[in-house]
Amino acid sequence: MSQPNPKPASRAMVIGVVVFYLVAALAMVMANKWVLNTSTTPLFFLQTQLAIAVILFLISDAMRFLPDRLTLDPKVCKGLVPMVGLNVIGLSFTNYTLKYVDASFYQVARGMVLPFTVVTSYFVLHHRPSLRIISACAVVTAGFFVGVFLDGTKVSMVGISFGVMSSAITAIHSVVIKQSLNVVNGSALLLSWYTNLLSTFVLVPVIFLAGEVPDIMTLFFAPSTTATDNVLSVFLWGSAITGALGFLMSIASLLSIKVTSPITHMVSSAVRGVAASMLGVWLFHDVITSGRASSIAIILGGSILYTWIKHQESQPAPGSKDYERVPAEDLELGNRKPDTKPE
Repeated sequence: MSQPNPKPASRAMVIGVVVFYLVAALAMVMANKWVLNTSTTPLFFLQTQLAIAVILFLISDAMRFLPDRLTLDPKVCKGLVPMVGLNVIGLSFTNYTLKYVDASFYQVARGMVLPFTVVTSYFVLHHRPSLRIISACAVVTAGFFVGVFLDGTKVSMVGISFGVMSSAITAIHSVVIKQSLNVVNGSALLLSWYTNLLSTFVLVPVIFLAGEVPDIMTLFFAPSTTATDNVLSVFLWGSAITGALGFLMSIASLLSIKVTSPITHMVSSAVRGVAASMLGVWLFHDVITSGRASSIAIILGGSILYTWIKHQESQPAPGSKDYERVPAEDLELGNRKPDTKPE
């Protein structure tokens, strides 16, 4: 027998998940930027974050705080290879983006998430976008180019490149997460556990290939001075804070995609980007020029337009009614003339 459709999440749960995601994500971005302003080991910093999150998972599991018991199944690990690979690449590109651009410019640097998401949905899920959807994506793309090329403020093209690649990975990642949930029987918690654990080990050879080992040795074993002690202190405190936030963020982002719709998840991401820009001005004294402000406004406006269009396209046509689907066999019988005359 077919299983009944799962009960949709309540409005209160959706709102709670979105707020939880926004708070955790904003805190994560600001804390990451704080550490990356002084750190020369962004990949090792990422690995430390993931390792702390894994430890918090194990502690929570030992104290029975989690609804699902943590497992380690080789078959599940094999099925999550695409998910883990994209997670490592995406988080690495995100850290490099934050390292090379201001926190206030982070929204612009990753402004191509929506267009890439629509393109990914077309090629992977075969969802053909309407002309209006393409127009909304064109608005977002225009906002990205305004911030990068028409602002007049010098920006790091390295950071922009990492931002564009991070946006592409994020778009693919959202699709892979949906598919990867099937590997762990729909458990967002187990998916987060496996992703953090496996990503921690995958980053080991990546750190060696990126040439961060000398900087890691300098970080921990350099002669003690005020400057080196300050860098090490920021790294250790930052790792502890962002590791705990990463534990929350990994759950929050997965719940956001699982419980909310892709549109709601995208809008919450846009709001997070704008709030991050404001916090960047407050915490790091970033300067938001008129060009950057215009770019953020255009990107946000295009995202809102996209959401409105998707809502309109999901509504039934005026005057239409929702009829129950009739099996083909019944249609064929209905087209036949009855064998007997009605009394």
